[in-house]
Formats: sequence, C-alpha cells, structure tokens
Amino acid sequence: MIDLLTMHNFKAFQHTELRLGPLTLLTGLNSSGKSSVLQALALLRQSYEAGDLAVAGWLREAQQAGLATSVANQGFLLNGELVGLGTGEDVLHEDFTEDLGPDERPPIRLGVTEGPYRYTWTVESEPEQNLLPLLDVDLPLTSEGPSAPAGPEAHTPSFLTAPFQYLHADRISPAQFYPRDHQVAIGRSFLGVRGEHAVNYLRHHGEDTVAAGPLRHPKAASDSLISQTAAWMGDLCPGVDIEAVAIKGTDVVSLSYGFQGTVGATKRRRPGNVGFGLTYVLPVVVACLSAQRGSLVLLENPEAHLHPQGQTRMAMLAASAAAQGVQVIMETHSDHVLNGVRLAVKQGGLTPEQVVLHYFRGNGTGAEIVSPRVNADGRIDQWPAGFFDELENTLDQLIG
Repeated sequence: MIDLLTMHNFKAFQHTELRLGPLTLLTGLNSSGKSSVLQALALLRQSYEAGDLAVAGWLREAQQAGLATSVANQGFLLNGELVGLGTGEDVLHEDFTEDLGPDERPPIRLGVTEGPYRYTWTVESEPEQNLLPLLDVDLPLTSEGPSAPAGPEAHTPSFLTAPFQYLHADRISPAQFYPRDHQVAIGRSFLGVRGEHAVNYLRHHGEDTVAAGPLRHPKAASDSLISQTAAWMGDLCPGVDIEAVAIKGTDVVSLSYGFQGTVGATKRRRPGNVGFGLTYVLPVVVACLSAQRGSLVLLENPEAHLHPQGQTRMAMLAASAAAQGVQVIMETHSDHVLNGVRLAVKQGGLTPEQVVLHYFRGNGTGAEIVSPRVNADGRIDQWPAGFFDELENTLDQLIG
C-alpha cells in the first residue's frame, strides 16, 4: 500500500509530501490540485506499463558506477492510456525554487513510499517533450537509510504491478452497445478510464464470487459479481437487475436493466431509458466489487449524477473495499460522500487510522493542503474555511 506520495515541481505542487491511507478522500475547490494527485500515480503506472521505468534497478547501479547519467527513451510518458498531460511545459510547476543556469531546466520528481521502502524518480522538464527523460532513480530506501544497490527486479513498487483501476470523472453514458475488447477487459481486467469496458468485464466475470466480507451486500440474490453489482445498484434504484450480453457476430456487448416491482418483473429497458446515474456509476460499483486485496483503485467524483442517498452508499461501498484490503483514493466534491465515510468509521467498518482526509485550496502559486482527522465517532477535528461548509453558510444567509 502507498503510504506517502512526494511531488516536486509537478503541476500545482512545488514540493509536497502527501500521506495516503487505505481510504483517502481528496476534497477542495476546483483547480486546487486534487486531480493532480491521481494523475501523478497514474503517470508512474502508465510509464511503467509502457516500459519507460523498467530500468530502475540497473540505472541506479550504472550511475553509482559512473557509467550513465540518463537513459534514452526512459522517463515519464505524459500521454497514454491513463492520462494525457501534454508536454513538460504543462506539468512543470510555475514557481520552482532551483537556482539554475541560463540553459538548465528544473527537475520534476515523484516519489512513493510503501512501508519501509521509498522510490523516487527524477526527470528533466523538457518543455516540448511528452516523454520526460529520466535523470535519476533511487530504490529502495529504507527507514534506516539507503540500502545496497538493488537489482532490476528487487523491491519493485507493488503499486506498479498490483491490480489497478483508474476511473475518470468523464465516464460512460447510457448507450445500447459497449466495446467487447477481450485483451483489455479479460486479459488485463481493466475497465478503462471511462469505464467503457465495465459491461464486457461484467459479461465475462458475472459469475465470479465476490470475496466474503463487507463488500458482500446482504440483500444480494447470490455471491456472484452480477448479483452483488445489482444489489449495490439497487440501493440507488430499488429492484434493479443487470444483464450484459454479447451480440453474436459483432465486437460489442449490450447492457440492459430490469426491475422487480410489487406486481412482478417488468420488461427489460435500455440504459438510455432509465436515467443517467445508473450507467454512470456502474463502473465504480464493478471496480470496487472486483478489486482484489492489494489492488489500487483511483476514483474521480464517484458521486456524479447520483441522488444524495446514492452518494452516501457509494462512500460506504468504497469504505467496504478499503476494509477488505483495497487501497481506494477518491476525489470528491460531495459532503454526502464525506459523511458516508464518517458513518462507516462510526459503525466500525473502518478504523479512524484507515481514513485520510485532505482539503486542497489554492494559495495563488500552488496548492495548500489541510488534513482534518476523523475519530471513532465519525467526528472531524477541524473544519477549515471552505471544507464542506456551504450548507451552513447558505442557511446563515437564509435565516439571518
């Protein structure tokens, strides 16, 4: 599990060390740096999967031996499947502090701490490049200090190889058909950044068993993924069931919803005829229910298009995943999501130590971060200005 993320000269962050936990909520005003945290992690994963961080172990040994200072075609791949960040000019913090010569460029550095191990990658901030050249890498570092030089396979960061999902705020909308890509949904078990492969994943893995624990919904018809997904989504729309079917002779799958009411089942309905929220949240539900212990799940605005009650239930779902050993890092603008997490703590689903809250606010040149803490009763120790206080501010004006 990632315990600490370090960002130096990266986007809104001049230098920031951000604590992460089993369930981390990133909150704050728009354009205050929340998404950049998720993008930093996704950037490292994207670069690793493309083979651009594969030299980590032997690069360090080569540098210590004086044989290399950089490696061609290695570094941060800014544009790919997970994120598209532009060029070095776009990701370099505008107020860097390095004292540089006229032809020098400030470095960008990202670091991750997992338990006793710390991994740090430093790249050049080439303004017109979208593969930022790797300058230096340190791995691993322990709490006692630098270890002996590691081989290329030693202490590989688990977050780079563990099961992984990253769902953007811009997710799939209701449609009759969705892609049937075996390599992505089945071979890699990846739902896509828009959740576009969630329907095909559900078609193929629908009968898989959801692990025993808090993720299992008590009202589900069975322990299968398809039944558990329907039960969690039933908290948003009572009586709903889901069907994902491959269309013979095509490379698409269809999604439909059915409803069980007091007079029996109704005919199946296309996603476009049941509202936006159900389909928009489907990838979030599938991502949490299918995540294995040790997985990393990044979620942007899981509450989008949901009724307040549904937003609270989505927070409870994320908390249940974290309780079963999944690391969930979630960006949210919803006080209902926050309160759902607080409720999960009060009900004993998570300990206060398993929840990390960060509130981001711009300070003119970057991001300032305040980190309230939640106690065992679900109470928060501080409410900085702007931290989900709009309801109270509005009520004061209404009754004043």
